[in-house]
Amino acid sequence: MPLSGLPEDADQAPDFALAARYLPVLRLDDAEPFRPLAAGYAVYREEGPSLSSKFIIRPRGRTVIEYAIWYDWDIQHLYDLEHVWVHVEADGSIARVEASRHGARRRMLRPGGALPVEAGRPVLFLEPGKHAHWADDGEMRRNAGPLIAAMCGAFAGDGGVHLSNRFSDAGRISASPLSCRLARLALKRMAFSPSWQFSRCSDEEGGVCLMPWSMLDAWVPGRVEALVASLETRVPHLAAVFLDCGDTLVDERTEVKIPGTEVVTSADLIPGAGDMLHELVRSGYRLALVADGPRATFENILKHHGLWDCFEAHIISGDIGELKPSPKMFAAACKALGLAEGDRARTVMVGNNLERDILGANRFGLISLFLNWSTRRSHKPGTRAERPMLTFNQIGRLPDLLEKIELSLPLPGEGEDE
Repeated sequence: MPLSGLPEDADQAPDFALAARYLPVLRLDDAEPFRPLAAGYAVYREEGPSLSSKFIIRPRGRTVIEYAIWYDWDIQHLYDLEHVWVHVEADGSIARVEASRHGARRRMLRPGGALPVEAGRPVLFLEPGKHAHWADDGEMRRNAGPLIAAMCGAFAGDGGVHLSNRFSDAGRISASPLSCRLARLALKRMAFSPSWQFSRCSDEEGGVCLMPWSMLDAWVPGRVEALVASLETRVPHLAAVFLDCGDTLVDERTEVKIPGTEVVTSADLIPGAGDMLHELVRSGYRLALVADGPRATFENILKHHGLWDCFEAHIISGDIGELKPSPKMFAAACKALGLAEGDRARTVMVGNNLERDILGANRFGLISLFLNWSTRRSHKPGTRAERPMLTFNQIGRLPDLLEKIELSLPLPGEGEDE
């Protein structure tokens, strides 16, 4: 997104020339998807607490220049603030260079002990995707190469929106469970393999916008808010998840009914069903119960297990007057969640009954997922229309399946005629 809202007069601030003179040169991996955008500086001439980090500043020369360097993204989360400290002697020479690396402050030295300084400026190498600092790229790859590659690949996006930092701790940035999931999905789509070639640098592509820390500190919350707000429109994701109940969440073999009625008073959950539902809620999925039976049945069972409130809507045949596969059941769920007709193709229906859940979902244009955990009903589709899009046998696998579905959804504009 465009880098908007940055101060235009930062170069008029005190100590700007000093900070510009020693601004670090950051070497980027050729496959790096994220570049540094801005650096907030602070100048220290005596010992004291850092303005932008958790560390105490102790000058090793006459002056320390602290650079808080902003990236919109780290390959594992939205939000990344890294630091470099340059200690300068009275004669203008650099006495020491320190930099952040995964929450620690490290002294930067090249093999053999030389300072990483070229033409009077520190030159540091950034971990691909993670932006932790090293004085030597070869040392980085030898000591941390496999771990870095894993973070850029299999573990991309694990942090969602980073909400353990100075801004979130002060209540200045926040994100919903949905936004955290969308950030995770966005980053998983950006997973990459490091090239271990560092021909790019931070001076290119417009360079880094340098300003006093106070200006960057004021800008970051709005930047994060804008990034988070953009996720819902630019990251493909499921609009909702509809779930059946019997033999999908609840083991029907354990049901106890009021004699002479179809009202169930108690029943056990399928192993893992409760944890699965709470995980979906924590991930920001919009959930609707779409089940056949009397309302009292589902209130009795789900309230007892603390699951009733996991659902944003409860669409029950006893209320609607028709059983699945009636389209009225699915239409009622869409209406309750405010879903448009175009949202059907990114709405999932999970159930155990081919003739009701899967047939109804397929006819209504939903993504049909068949849970074949129970043998109480047929696992063989009677018609082509009863064939599920996906079949799985353990309800605990549902969160992973939903993520895989979301990662397979087309990006905005894909598949459209030009």
